[in-house]
Amino acid sequence: MGEYSSLGDVAGKRVLVRSDLNVPLDGTTITDDGRIRASVPTIQALAAAGARVVVTAHLGRPKGAPEDRYSLAPVAARLGELLGADVAFATDTVGDAARAVVDGLADGEVALLENVRFNPGETSKDDAERGAFADQLAALADAFVSDGFGVVHRKQASVYDVAQRLPHAMGGLVAAEIDVLRRLTVEPERPYVVVLGGSKVSDKLGVIDNLLAKADKLLIGGGMVFTFLKAQGHEVGKSLLEDDQLDTCRAYLQRAEESGVQILLPGDVVVDTAFPSGERTPEPTVVAADAIPADALGLDIGPASGADFAAALADARTVFWNGPMGVFEVAQFADGTRAVADALTKVTEAGGLSVVGGGDSAAAVRALGFDEAAFGHISTGGGASLEYLEGKELPGITVLED
Repeated sequence: MGEYSSLGDVAGKRVLVRSDLNVPLDGTTITDDGRIRASVPTIQALAAAGARVVVTAHLGRPKGAPEDRYSLAPVAARLGELLGADVAFATDTVGDAARAVVDGLADGEVALLENVRFNPGETSKDDAERGAFADQLAALADAFVSDGFGVVHRKQASVYDVAQRLPHAMGGLVAAEIDVLRRLTVEPERPYVVVLGGSKVSDKLGVIDNLLAKADKLLIGGGMVFTFLKAQGHEVGKSLLEDDQLDTCRAYLQRAEESGVQILLPGDVVVDTAFPSGERTPEPTVVAADAIPADALGLDIGPASGADFAAALADARTVFWNGPMGVFEVAQFADGTRAVADALTKVTEAGGLSVVGGGDSAAAVRALGFDEAAFGHISTGGGASLEYLEGKELPGITVLED
C-alpha cells in the first residue's frame, strides 16, 4: 500500500481509480486481457484496505457518445473473474446508473463505470468542458488513484483534471512504469541497446532523436527499415516507405556515425509479392536487404539478421524494445520478432534489465507464447513510454507530483 500512503486510511472511502482497460475485442470476446490483469493489483490492494473502489476507463475511440461495440461490459465480467468477486457495472459514466452503483457499494467492493469516452468532456480540448466533466467524476469519489499508464500522456478529464479536484496518488502500476523508465533514461547500465520496429519511422522520430544521445546501439527492424534502406540508396520494391522521412533517416545515420552509436539495419529480409491476407498462402523468400525485387515487399527481418540482432543484444545490460520486427501475426513472418524476444529473455537471465515497450511488442510476446515473467518489464502503454523516452512531460504524471 506504499503508493497510497498519502491518502491516509482509505477504509470506507470512495476511491476513483483510472485504469487502462483498453483491450482488443473480437465482438464481445477479449482477445488479449493483459491490460486487465495489469490493473488488478492496485484495485485489489485498495479493496483489501476497505475502500469502495470505483474504476473508470476507456475502450477504443468512440466519438463522445455511447456505442455498443465499445462498451466495457465484457471487461467488467473479466475483471470480476480475475478479482474473484463481482464487479458492479454502471451503464453510464457519471449519470443515474453510476451514482446508484457507487451509492450501493460496501467497503471492499468494486464497481466499473461505462466507457469514459462516451462523454465528450473526457477528450475535449476545451478546459472548461473537460473541467465540468471532471467535476461530475470527482463528485463520485473522495480520492483519486491514477493507474492507467497507457493514458498518462493525455491531458484528459479522467487522467488530468480529476486529479486537480481530489486528494490523489499514483497507483502501483504507474509507479512501477515510471520507475523503469527512469532506469532507462537516468544513467542506464551499459551496454544500453534499443530495438525499434513497427511500421513507421514517423512514429519514432522523437525517440530516435533522444536515444541517439543515450544508447550504445540502435537495432532497427519492422516496416520502418525500408525508409532507412531507401535512404542508403537501395531498392525496396513495394515495401512500406515514407518518402518524406528519407532525409531524416540519412541525418540519423550520419549522426550515429559521428557520435559512435551503432545503428544496425537488417542485412537480409523476408519478402513476398503481396501482403498476407486470408485469400492466399504466403510465399516467403529471403533476399539480401540491398537486393529486394521490384515486385516484392519486405515483411520481416531475415534469419541472418535475427541472428545478428541476437548477437548485438547478447552482452546488453539494459534493453528497450518497441515495435515488432515483422508481421508477427502470420507465422511465416514472425521469426524476426521471436529472435528479438528470445534475446531479451537471455538478457533478463543474465541479470540485465529488459523492457518490452508496450503496444504491439507486448501483444507479440504473448501471441508468440513467451512467459511474461521472462522479461524485466512489459509496459502497458506504448505511446506513454515513447513520449517519456522522447523527454516529453506526461501531463497525467506532472499533475500528481504537485
